[in-house]
Amino acid sequence: MATGLSSSSRTHGTGSPPSGDPVAEVFDAVKHFVAPEGGTVTALDEVSLAVSAGEFVTLLGPSGCGKTTLLRCISGFEDLDSGEVRIAGEPMTGVPAQHRPVNTVFQTYALFPHLRVDANVAYGLEVTGVPRRERTVRVAQALEQVGLQGLERRKPDQLSGGQRQRVALARAIINRPKLLLLDEPLSALDRNLRHSMQLELKTLQHELGICFLFVTHDQEEALTMSDRIVVLNHGRIEQIGTPEQLYHTPATTFVAQFIGDGALYTGSVEGGPDPALVTDDGLRLAVRDGATAGRRMTMLLRPEQLGGAPAGKDPAFGIVEATLEQSVFYGATRQLVCRLGNGAAITVTPNPGGADEKLFRAQPGDALRLAYLRTEPHLIEEAPDGA
Repeated sequence: MATGLSSSSRTHGTGSPPSGDPVAEVFDAVKHFVAPEGGTVTALDEVSLAVSAGEFVTLLGPSGCGKTTLLRCISGFEDLDSGEVRIAGEPMTGVPAQHRPVNTVFQTYALFPHLRVDANVAYGLEVTGVPRRERTVRVAQALEQVGLQGLERRKPDQLSGGQRQRVALARAIINRPKLLLLDEPLSALDRNLRHSMQLELKTLQHELGICFLFVTHDQEEALTMSDRIVVLNHGRIEQIGTPEQLYHTPATTFVAQFIGDGALYTGSVEGGPDPALVTDDGLRLAVRDGATAGRRMTMLLRPEQLGGAPAGKDPAFGIVEATLEQSVFYGATRQLVCRLGNGAAITVTPNPGGADEKLFRAQPGDALRLAYLRTEPHLIEEAPDGA
């Protein structure tokens, strides 16, 4: 059974950026749009955020949560209804997009189809009047940084999806912006290429030292690449923190559901020598000592926190009785979809050896006795409906 962080260490803060002057700041940003059917939609609802030099920060959330709107307001493609954006300490109110010290990489790459790779990359330098000789040197440097040496003379339609993505990146970094904004730039790539580009993009960001503000709805992508993640929902920030903080100690049930796999159980804490969370449908789940008796809470159980139950009774563990419904083989790992006695589903990721070997070999229909260290599950101090 894997061990995780204790639920006693909760992170509810704003996930403070590293020390130093922030590259970008957003203060109480509000943005409304007129809906086609009438009325208005609130895309941003008093959002505040600070991003520091050298950070890779990801805006994460479902479609319509406000992440792309926030990016566009920072870049200058949208104006805030109220609030303020500052870049390198300078207010951006009234400053058009082309005069802001940021560059944007779009989901569609936005390359000029009639221009060669080198001309696409050099475009920003050309419009700002950089001399030809300097343009040539800087284009060569940018193409080398993204691994496109030798492809200078190709047109975009002669490149693969990953190569076009690299051209867009080269064009964005060649102006040496203080902040690079990336709006779901990997979404059009296939799974394998997307994974390799995630690693390359993170490496490139580290080498350049440029602050990246990245938009995605893919939680795995956010966890893989980010120094900090900003989780948005209905135009508001649910939580800001490191990938580890958001995964192990989500502040709200929305974050717990959106980041990673896991099962949520809401109920009231029952005190005594064996404290437990008694769910609304009668399930009794052991919790850590010190949980406040009588308080309504939500327990988060991650698949890796569950394993085969030890022989006999051990007060360090909570026990869950379940029936195996489906076993999904992933090579080195196996995912078990189980059903509890109250009808709730739970997922288990057992280890292929040791104490979990029997669990790893279980077949659909088998009765399982699952265990978790009672100190591991995270407790969220509010019910999903805010009760």
